Amino acid sequence: MATTVIDDGTFTTTRPATRPRRGGRDENRAGWLFSAPFMVLYLLFLIGPAVYGLVMSFFNTTSVKSGLGESVGLENYRDIFTSSDFWSSMGHTVWFTVLTTPPLVILAFLFAVLAERVRRGKALVRFIFFAPFVLPVTSVTMIFTWLYAGQVGLIPHWLDAIGLTPPNLLGETKWAFISVAALTVWWTLGFNFVLFLAGLQEIPTDVYEAAAIDGSSPTRTLRSVTLPLLRPTIVLVTMLQIVASLQVFNQMYLMTNGGPGTSTRPVMEYIYDIGFSDYRAGYASAATMVYFVIVAVVSVVWFVLRRQFSKAV
Repeated sequence: MATTVIDDGTFTTTRPATRPRRGGRDENRAGWLFSAPFMVLYLLFLIGPAVYGLVMSFFNTTSVKSGLGESVGLENYRDIFTSSDFWSSMGHTVWFTVLTTPPLVILAFLFAVLAERVRRGKALVRFIFFAPFVLPVTSVTMIFTWLYAGQVGLIPHWLDAIGLTPPNLLGETKWAFISVAALTVWWTLGFNFVLFLAGLQEIPTDVYEAAAIDGSSPTRTLRSVTLPLLRPTIVLVTMLQIVASLQVFNQMYLMTNGGPGTSTRPVMEYIYDIGFSDYRAGYASAATMVYFVIVAVVSVVWFVLRRQFSKAV
């Protein structure tokens, strides 16, 4: 207690000053403690292997012997930049990205707009579009392999029934790309569909009501209201889809195995073949690092273009 004397001779007591609360510091410490398990796993299973892969890229490491092997400096990187197989597989990956990104963005947007306008059974419609995305890739590729099979496949049978000569959907390079791209669109459309639905639900209904009062047609509302307000979501979905298509491996490997020959082999399968079939782990690590830089550059360029476009608008 502290006692003070007032000018009129009376005494008064005051309580001791309280210490400042430490809630902020305690919350910060609790946040670090709760995130510590994730940080440890992140460092052990993502950052750690990535750093070790970068180190391996400078050595003649093989997957059949322990250790890093003999140091080769930048030789692995020189071999990659002069490898026609690597750049050919890079071209296959880019072509697959061109085939899949536009339909996966445009169709997902259109289906999301239509599903949002459904009056009854909205949950069922959403489930129908999203359900294929949860299927494992092995099941999806098995279904479409039977659809594309030359002798017993449904699609060649349908084409033959209407008088058309069915092509070899998985045995010709042109048709193999289109076939796997169609599979990918059907399989992964649901993810972009959900993202667009979330973006549409963030648009205030007052905006649509005002447009309806002004006599705006559905097409005009879509072009002048929905698209401008949904621009951030469109950019996000497009960027995520480009990166996802650039990482294609599973469906291409399971359906064509890069064939016929290596005419449909993407970069990820090229790295897999070099590392696990040819046992050149050091070279495969260098190829991985080069490909990582290419994908990172694409992401940065897209981000810069998006910012410039936003400023211009």
